[in-house]
Amino acid sequence: MGRKSKREGRVQERRLEAGIKLLFLGGGFVLVPLFVSGSPIGKAFASLIPIGLLMLAIGGGFLWWARKEEPPAFPHVQSTPVDTMRQTASWLRQEPMSLDQAAVRFRDPPRETSLQRDAPSTWSREVFRIIEWRRFEAVVEALFQQAGFETKAQAHGADQGVDVWLYSKHQPGTPVSIVQCKHWQGKQVGVDKIRELRGVMAAHNVRRGQFATTSTFSAAAVEFAARNSINLLDVSGLLALIGKRTLDEQAHLLAVALAGEYWKPTCVNCGVKMAERMPKKGGALFWGCVNYPRCRTTMQVPGARHR
Repeated sequence: MGRKSKREGRVQERRLEAGIKLLFLGGGFVLVPLFVSGSPIGKAFASLIPIGLLMLAIGGGFLWWARKEEPPAFPHVQSTPVDTMRQTASWLRQEPMSLDQAAVRFRDPPRETSLQRDAPSTWSREVFRIIEWRRFEAVVEALFQQAGFETKAQAHGADQGVDVWLYSKHQPGTPVSIVQCKHWQGKQVGVDKIRELRGVMAAHNVRRGQFATTSTFSAAAVEFAARNSINLLDVSGLLALIGKRTLDEQAHLLAVALAGEYWKPTCVNCGVKMAERMPKKGGALFWGCVNYPRCRTTMQVPGARHR
């Protein structure tokens, strides 16, 4: 989607540039004959006027077209009930919806919706439900750090199928395992995702893999993982691991999970927090990257109602 958006932007720029050039040339073709109409060469230049008028019309058409296709600017966002907003941080890397589907025009500076909630004080499934995908990955990374691994996380952008690299302290330059994370709610992790992780392991010559999710795994995924040295961690497994940590370690993990605006998703391309947006023509709230129009990443707000 990013490449397509860049192409559309370049096409729009070319339309705008062509329109301006045609307006200048057309204006010259119309005005010059008027200024020299009384001279001997006036009649020769008079034939340029129809051409100039045509260029003015075409140039104006290009400008109108470019204006029509101009990327919209985010509108003001209306306040949302707290109960609805409590459902907004329960997903990881959902498929972004297209801006054509959103049908939005962004004219006014964005205004953030106020999100206030009481942060959980102890570990439970609720913690995994309300945090966004980047907080989930940070918790998983911290868990492996507490287990004695050196870690390297891929914060955003193309991760090549790896969210966290695990290294032994005795072999700091060679990864001993890789971790893939999926912060999904209500969507079971299928065997296809486990096969993808196995392919990444083979590509990097890593013998063991880890797959962590806030959801569950299909029976086929469990069977394939057992045959291919992949450790599966669903929400129950993660909570069991956390329960084995000391109270101080559990408190540290909870602080990692609830750091900053833990409910607000991070743009997978830019690594910055996204903002709530309201489609101009109606529809459900959605998350949009604050770097729009340079980044057009959008994500759905779970549970948001159409307006």
